[in-house]
Amino acid sequence: MGLWGVLPEEASSVLIKVLVASLMVGLSMPVMAEKRSVASVDAPHKAVSKSKSVAAKKSITRINKASHRVLSQKKLVLKRHAPRLTSLNGMPILHSSMALVINQEDGSVIYAKRSSVRSPIASLTKLMTAMVALDASLPPDELLSITEDDVDTLKGSTSKLKVGATLSRKAMLHLALMSSENRAASALARTYPGSTPAFVAAMNKKARDLGMSQTHFLDSTGLNAGNLSTAEDLAKMVNASYEYAMIRQFSTSQSYEVVLDDYRHPIHFGNTNALVKSDTWDIGLSKTGYISEAGRCLVMQARIAQQPVIIVLLDSQGMHSRLGDANRLKQWIEAKSLRAGRDVAANKLAKLD
Repeated sequence: MGLWGVLPEEASSVLIKVLVASLMVGLSMPVMAEKRSVASVDAPHKAVSKSKSVAAKKSITRINKASHRVLSQKKLVLKRHAPRLTSLNGMPILHSSMALVINQEDGSVIYAKRSSVRSPIASLTKLMTAMVALDASLPPDELLSITEDDVDTLKGSTSKLKVGATLSRKAMLHLALMSSENRAASALARTYPGSTPAFVAAMNKKARDLGMSQTHFLDSTGLNAGNLSTAEDLAKMVNASYEYAMIRQFSTSQSYEVVLDDYRHPIHFGNTNALVKSDTWDIGLSKTGYISEAGRCLVMQARIAQQPVIIVLLDSQGMHSRLGDANRLKQWIEAKSLRAGRDVAANKLAKLD
């Protein structure tokens, strides 16, 4: 009958469970042994890996420290060789080759840099163009048309005013001053009594009358590099131009739109001097200029630190360097005025003591 036949049913069941349990334990023993074996084999590798990780972290730390030292040295070098905003005597360092700032009320010089050196003046010319055109007292509403004679063949500059475009003399003057429109300035000279040669002669006479002894004009636009002057002479021209209300208004207006018969939409023109849009500036007159021979030029009448000043900047290199120079001068004048005010207050207090 065998073992199963002589054992009670419950005992058989218990025996079966014991045998199954024993079998499972027997099967698990090799697996546990294998795990212990693998663990014992991996232990040296883990130790080595941990050691490598520590070494790598130390290496990274050393690299970071070295990089920090290099960056610190670079910053020190850059600081030593960075361009100074002011010279050793406290005067602002400008990018313009020639410059002059004078007090408009008494003519005293506030800042000067090679102010007697002659240089091409580009479209600063148009301030003289405007004065001569206004002095002629020609009808401001008379219509003038752009012709082929007004097209720039010297520098090849472009214009929004196509040949055939017709505007009033007043509008031509506005565009010449605000947007430095060369064709508009040419039309003003061409339609002058005696045409362009007589107009240029009147420009040179006006310069002599103003005491601009180092100034000479060859055209009304400033495209000709033979239009020469100095910062000192140009300060006289700006001062004289400031007496014309229309020049003050047109040269500082931010934008202007004109309507032409052959155009579907009005043509928008903007001011070539971005500073006229700044809330931090009080500008009464403005004119920019540029040809390669003249560099970037800028003249302004402005009120800085409660005083009217005339600023002349010539031959500035870089698209925005003349604006940067103007801002540097403004900040320097304001700081200088503030220090002077403190000194006066301190002296008053000292006297009271």
